[in-house]
Amino acid sequence: MEQVEQDPDFVTLSRQFKAIAMELISILEQKQKTGGRIKVLLETLPFHKLADIFVASFEISFEEQLCMLDSVDPKVRLSKATELVDRHLQSIRVAEKITQKVEGQLSKSQKEYLLRQQMRAIKEELGDNDDDEDDLASLERKMQNAGMPSNIWKHAQRELRRLKKMQPQQPGYNSSRVYLDLLADLPWQKASEEQEMDLKAAKDHFDCDHYGLVKIKQRIFEYLAVRKLKPDARGPVLCFVGPPGVGKTSLASSIAAALGRKFIRISLGGVKDEADIRGHRRTYIGSMPGRLIDGLKRVGVCNPVMLLDEIDKTGSDVRGDPASALLEVLDPEQNKSFNDHYLNVPFDLSKVIFVATANRMQPIPPPLLDRMEVIELPGYTAEEKLRIAMQHLIPRVLDQHGLSSAFLQIPEDMVKLVIQRYTREAGVRNLERNLAALARAAAVRVAEREQAVSVSKDVHKITSPLLDNRLAEGAEMEMEVIPIGVNNHEISNAFRIASPLVVDEAMLEKILGPPRFDDREAADRVATPGVSVGLVWTAFGGEVQFVEATSVVGNGELHLTGQLGDVIKESAQIALTWVRARVADLKLAAAEETDLLQGKDIHIHFPAGAVPKDGPSAGVTLVTALVSLFSQKNVRADTAMTGEMTLRGLVLPVGGVKDKVLAAHRYGIKRVILPERNLKDLVEVPAAVLSSLEILVAKRMEDVLEHAFDGGCPWRQHQHSKL
Repeated sequence: MEQVEQDPDFVTLSRQFKAIAMELISILEQKQKTGGRIKVLLETLPFHKLADIFVASFEISFEEQLCMLDSVDPKVRLSKATELVDRHLQSIRVAEKITQKVEGQLSKSQKEYLLRQQMRAIKEELGDNDDDEDDLASLERKMQNAGMPSNIWKHAQRELRRLKKMQPQQPGYNSSRVYLDLLADLPWQKASEEQEMDLKAAKDHFDCDHYGLVKIKQRIFEYLAVRKLKPDARGPVLCFVGPPGVGKTSLASSIAAALGRKFIRISLGGVKDEADIRGHRRTYIGSMPGRLIDGLKRVGVCNPVMLLDEIDKTGSDVRGDPASALLEVLDPEQNKSFNDHYLNVPFDLSKVIFVATANRMQPIPPPLLDRMEVIELPGYTAEEKLRIAMQHLIPRVLDQHGLSSAFLQIPEDMVKLVIQRYTREAGVRNLERNLAALARAAAVRVAEREQAVSVSKDVHKITSPLLDNRLAEGAEMEMEVIPIGVNNHEISNAFRIASPLVVDEAMLEKILGPPRFDDREAADRVATPGVSVGLVWTAFGGEVQFVEATSVVGNGELHLTGQLGDVIKESAQIALTWVRARVADLKLAAAEETDLLQGKDIHIHFPAGAVPKDGPSAGVTLVTALVSLFSQKNVRADTAMTGEMTLRGLVLPVGGVKDKVLAAHRYGIKRVILPERNLKDLVEVPAAVLSSLEILVAKRMEDVLEHAFDGGCPWRQHQHSKL
């Protein structure tokens, strides 16, 4: 052994073995506490014995153990032992690397878990652990108090048990929690306590809030009377149809006030996704309940009055048709178990009173329209607008601008001028805007007046150009001696000009500008042949539509302008064909001329070219304009007309007669030509309007021409001249 120990190869192997062994011991020392003893052995025992000790402590195969025993040469034994120790060291390093990688991935969740456990322990020590448990316990109590039906309660309990098993950091935790919050917040049984209904008080409330609308009010009172006699009756779904600004939304809120129920408005304008009505499925990211369920959650009762506003403005695309989804909502036989996709359990909507509003009936699908009772709200007459302005609009405008009648007074004559010269609408919104402009001008003057007051130690001097002018004109002034310590608000209340600001015609033009409308407009427009006055219906109510026709050198073609639809283009072609077929009867050409269009082109224009126009009701207006053009006779400026015409000259009834007659009245028209079969529609027109108009009926196109021209139809004039 002495010779072996002096062998250079053995010395090198010994050093290599010792280095690997020390490294292995250092690693093991971190995991176990026996590393110190092994280090002592390394320093005291010979290396050939250490090799046997190390190899005996490793888990190696039986063949490797035999191979180690067969090695008699110390150098060979030490070399094999070094190889085994090195292999064991490498396996430990790989295991440590894998462990560090796994621990790095789990460290974040373990850290959060440990922190939560520490927070819980701290709260337990402080006796402040109620908020944590907390949360789910309070949610469960809220669900128990929600009054869910038994089948829905079982579903909610199953979802709650699933939530309790989840960690807050899991992906589905928040969505489940939000869903259970919705189930707990919905008013399954909670309802508004309806008081004993007093129909007389309800009638007074409606009369106070709404002027006119006698027929509409009567229908609402019938509805309220039925609700009083049978509170659980399934009443119809009322749909108020009318132009903007006539009070559709405020009528719905008045119904809620009369019934003593909460009111909620859901706007459907521009809704194109069916999920807005039925909700999104919970499998989608960012899913939400539909507008109906969300509205019931916000209002907190299961029997509110729900207004479906702008129901005619829903659209449809690849995401579904909201109007079709509303079929289930508005059907009393189906809405008892309305199924929202997000909620995924049936909800009873039968206790909700639905009221809908629309500007037009045409865009509403027929099946949906069949589920509603349509109540049409026409535009207001000038007299009704005046009463509404004096009783409702002016007090509200003054209050909104911090004024009173002591500062600003608007006489009835000035309100009439605003209605006649600055507004020609079916509703009263533009009228309210103009009154607000007058109130703002008055507010500026009042604010200037308050700032002009200054208080000095000895004398209270008032300096303002406005006040100086009023004093120079001899206006009376009321002045009080004000103590020095008063504030500005008291000064403004103590100082008053005896005469308030009264609106006059000059002030109207200064604030609102020159008049926008003139009663002479119709007379100026029809001063030349080829122009007639028609009546049309739009989403904003009835309107007066002028039709202009002229002839130019050409090849007998018909040109139409004014952004017209297909129906009105066909009406123009029918009108021209009828006139050409009646050339001889109407004496529109000389005896030798057989074709009116020989060497001519006819151009028909509908002014206001930016506004789309369509419909058959301009047929009689087109014929009148063409007859006026070819006969060179002017149409009466005080006469407007409406009606569809057939190729044989019959005048057919049209819709929107009430709105059209009101529009003629607003424009100062005195005579209106209507189809004979539309006389029944005049029952709905206010008597005050009918008394100021001359209604002329027409069965054939010849009757229209007889009424439209001064002195009768042109061919009748030719006959009289021959006689």
